[in-house]
Order: sequence, then C-alpha cells, then structure tokens
Amino acid sequence: MNYETTIDSQGAQALGAFADGEGAAPPSRRKWIIGAFAVLALIAAWWAMHGSDGAADGASQTAQAQVVTVVVPGKTTIVGAITASGTIAARREMPVGVAGEGGQVVQVLVDAGDWVRAGQVLAVIDRSVQSQQIASQSANIAVADADARLAQANLDRALKLVAKGFISKADIDRLTATRDAANARVRVARASLGELGARAARLNIVAPAAGLVLTRAVEVGQVVSSGSGVLFSLARDGQMEMQARLAEAELARLAVGNTAEVTPVGTTRVFTGQIWQLSPTIDAQTREGIARIALAYDAALRPGGFASASLRSGTITAPQLPESAILSDDKGAFVYVVGNDKKAQRRDVKTGGVSADGIAVIQGLSGNERVVLRAGGFLNPGDPVEPTIAQPAAAQSSASK
Repeated sequence: MNYETTIDSQGAQALGAFADGEGAAPPSRRKWIIGAFAVLALIAAWWAMHGSDGAADGASQTAQAQVVTVVVPGKTTIVGAITASGTIAARREMPVGVAGEGGQVVQVLVDAGDWVRAGQVLAVIDRSVQSQQIASQSANIAVADADARLAQANLDRALKLVAKGFISKADIDRLTATRDAANARVRVARASLGELGARAARLNIVAPAAGLVLTRAVEVGQVVSSGSGVLFSLARDGQMEMQARLAEAELARLAVGNTAEVTPVGTTRVFTGQIWQLSPTIDAQTREGIARIALAYDAALRPGGFASASLRSGTITAPQLPESAILSDDKGAFVYVVGNDKKAQRRDVKTGGVSADGIAVIQGLSGNERVVLRAGGFLNPGDPVEPTIAQPAAAQSSASK
C-alpha cells in the first residue's frame, strides 16, 4: 500500500528557503524539522494500516456470530410410550378334530364366522356301521336278561323244595352261581352297548367350549380320521389379542396390566387393550420377546392380520426436546447449549421415549439450559452465537414445520 504525505504551500516555501540557504536557521535545525515530518508521516501510515484492520476485525467477528433459536425446556411429566408391531390372533385358540374312529362326513352344520355354544355339533360322520353294532348289542342284552330271569326262577323253585329234602344244598349253590353269572352277563352286555353308544357319539364333532368359529377345513363327503388334523378352529368366547414383538430392553419396561392402543392395518380404528402376558423367554436369534395384549371381540379384528400398537410404560419427569435439537455422532447423542458467554457448548445426553411431543432427555440436562433448537449441525463447540429465546410449545411447532 502506498501512502502520500501532503505539505502545504507555506511548508514548501519554508523547505525551499532551507534548501536555498535563506533565513537564519542553521543546518542542524533543518535536519530536525525534516525528521519530524518523516516521523509524522510514518505514524499516519501505521494508523491507517492497523487502525482500519482492527475495526474490520471487530466487524467481522460481529458478522460471524450466528443467530440461533434456543429453548429452555424445563421438565415435563412424560407418559412413556413404546411403539410395536405384531399380529392379531385368538387369545385362546381351540383346534377341533376327529376324536373317534372317523369315517365319511355326512353333515357340516357351521361355517367360519359362526358363534357356537359348548357341546354344539359342528359336523356329523356317517355311523351306519355303528348303528348296526348298537342294534346287535341291544339284542344281546335282551338274551342275557332272559337268561338271568330264567336262572332266578330256577333258584326260587329250588329254595322251596330244599326244606322238603328234594334238593340238596349243593344244588342250591349251583343254581345260585348260575343266577349270578346270568346277571353278570347282562351287565357286560349293557356296558358293551354303552361303549358302542359312546363311540358312535364321538362321530359327532362338537365344540369344546363356546366361541367363534375361525376356520373350517372339512366338507361333506370327505373321509376323516384322527390323523386328519384340525377340522375347525375356534376362538374361545371370541377373545382376541395382539402379539406385539418387542426388543428385550423395551420388554423390560413393561408390566402386566399396562394399557395399549392397537390399530389394525387398513383401518384408522383404535382398540384399547391391556397386556395380559409378557413372554418369559427371549428369542435367541432376533433378541425379541412377545407382549400379548388382550382385546375384546370386534369384527374388525381378524386373526392373522397385522397391527401396530402404542404401549404405555409408566411416567417419568424429564426435559423434552424436539427431534431437531438432538444430534448424534460416533460418541452418541448430544445437544448444543448456549452459555452466558454466548458461545455454543456441546452437551452429551441420553434420550428416552419418543412421542409426538418430542424426545425425552433422561440424562445430561437439568431443563434450565438454553438449548439450540435448530441449526446445531452447523455449529462447533466454542462458536459465538446470538441466541433468540423461543417458548417450548412454539419451538416444537416451528421445528416440526
């Protein structure tokens, strides 16, 4: 940079006079005057250089301070919520098959979606052979009963003659044994008839309890047996459940009786239920367990369907921040807070549950700090900032836009 020193006309004349030797000033005085002018010129040049740079530096620092929106979150009572997915199923599913010998199905009396009562006949298997066996055994009972009556009559007559000495004591014992054997054959025949009747009754496929028929896998004319598998599937009393799959850490936060809201896929309806059982084991491959949520019957709850659930896992009191305020790197989650010196400071945090209102910060914040709401990704620790306070509710809504 070149700097020029301006000398007015009087100064030029004076210098000319000194140069021409005019006047009374000695040579040494002329040297002092020239030196003074040179020093003044140097001071002016230094001031022009360093003074303007300092002003520019101050303006630059002011321009570099980012304007950021901050929020003081305070502490909020947060209802813990866990989101999970799973399938709808019958709470107590009852498979029904052939309990007897089997045969050809002649009637199917119910279909999927029907309600049945306990003991109601679901299907009937042909029993023509069993009916003939029952008739034959009924005839055998009649024969055995006639033999028993005859044996009793012979014994009665012998007892009348024994007093007159016509019948010996040994004959009485023989006739008594004959009578007892005849009566026993009657009982055996009746027991056999009862067995045939029970076998025939098992040819009726009946509902073991009241409930809703979920599936039907049998048709008229089909030959079935005890190896045919499940012919009907029933939901006892129509009770349903959602089997929510959860990570083991989330499963540990739940308890039996916690409330859950279930939304089946394809509908906006929300069903309220309660956890009635937590899986006692964890799958070694997926590291997940199952929370079984009891639901009352509704036609919209179809076993095998997919659903999502929001499960409540207690309450905590902690600061809550919008998602935009929480950053993460290889060291974990963190936020930027603004100190009294108006500089950004990194603060490591531990997050908790996530809800529509924000993310709970369970460790790292007291709630009284000024936390950078947005643009934290463009900051570095120690950067100067110009904070603007926002209310928590307004901050959350602005961050969600």
